Amino acid sequence: MRVAIVGYGGMGREVEKVLLDRGHTVSARIDPAQGAADARTLTAEIAKASDMAIEFSHADAVMENAAAYARFGLSAVSGTTGWYGKLEEVKALVSASSIGYLYGSNFSIGAHVFFALVAAATELANPFPEYDIMGWEVHHKRKKDSPSGTALTLARIVTGKSERKKKLVTDRLDRAPAPDELHFASVRGGEVPGTHTILLDSAFDTIELTHRARSRGGFALGAVRAAEWLGGKKGMYEVNDFIHDMLRGEKG
Repeated sequence: MRVAIVGYGGMGREVEKVLLDRGHTVSARIDPAQGAADARTLTAEIAKASDMAIEFSHADAVMENAAAYARFGLSAVSGTTGWYGKLEEVKALVSASSIGYLYGSNFSIGAHVFFALVAAATELANPFPEYDIMGWEVHHKRKKDSPSGTALTLARIVTGKSERKKKLVTDRLDRAPAPDELHFASVRGGEVPGTHTILLDSAFDTIELTHRARSRGGFALGAVRAAEWLGGKKGMYEVNDFIHDMLRGEKG
């Protein structure tokens, strides 16, 4: 598979390593700010020489990139976060084209096992109102979006499964949280690849669920495997579509 890497920062370089390890070819490295990239933008020539794009860029670049994928007929996997307010616009671009487009906030297989555990724990806690639920996440100092896309996914899981927690609050609280509010905090600093914690706490004990990424390699491997899965498909997909097939042992 010939892959154009869109966004040649830390994640783009990890994706490149995984692509080469798995026998794929990098057709181009695209980044408007990185001097080591081959091009600043996706061109028709690059798209013609590529079978797929894998994107880890900035939220404000997603619409422009999606329009280019649709225009040039190049399917893409996007791990960029912070742009989901424009999801319907991207869906419209994809539906009007012949490409496949897969997006997600977290491509780590372990993170998706973590999501399932959080969903089960939230449901198990429903009959026990003495357990309050909260969450937090920590990422490296260069991460642009806050809260993270993974944090928002966890919040949707909790508010969807909980009978009590229905409103997400990510801002600073200078008051006690309301009983129906899920408070999810974000911290940025250092070189932390990504740590997410859900806490179920009572006056008697604490249940803590944590996913701690050791490196970006797991996210890159998931993105490349998602690109392999997406090949030949058309339409809009979420990372969960790929993960569910993988967990069932299907390759699409």
